Amino acid sequence: MQDDDVALAIANRLRGRSVACAESCTAGRLSAVFASVAGSADWFRGGVVAYQVPVKRSLLGVQARSVFTEQAAHEMALGAARLLAADIAVAVTGVAGEEPQDGVPGGTVMIATYVEGFTRSNTYRFSGDAEEICDRARRAALDILLNSVRDHDAVEHPRSA
Repeated sequence: MQDDDVALAIANRLRGRSVACAESCTAGRLSAVFASVAGSADWFRGGVVAYQVPVKRSLLGVQARSVFTEQAAHEMALGAARLLAADIAVAVTGVAGEEPQDGVPGGTVMIATYVEGFTRSNTYRFSGDAEEICDRARRAALDILLNSVRDHDAVEHPRSA
């Protein structure tokens, strides 16, 4: 599936819920995918591109010592949901370049999702140049958000047999 197909699949599962995102290394790529879906104004609340550490801390409430951790991604997702009054949020942070930052190797990306009070976060390692890493992170975030919404709905609203 293409990115816009995944975003449409997310939209089709929302049932009146809204989505927000917080992005660092993807620098708005995820928001652009959501905004490109027809009817997204009905469910996409917006996104925050928090590229610099002070913005992550002041705007999204990141408390983690390093912004290159699953905890930071988790806090970014919570901050986006709070700030934009969304039921569901996804956050991406990491090191897109080749040089390590805070001891975190290049290509390391943390993605977190928040779905109606439940969060999950994971760390991923992508190869390639900065542009390829950002594209892979965007795609992974879409897939992870779709799976998080599906998993949440399966537990919260199982289908009757």
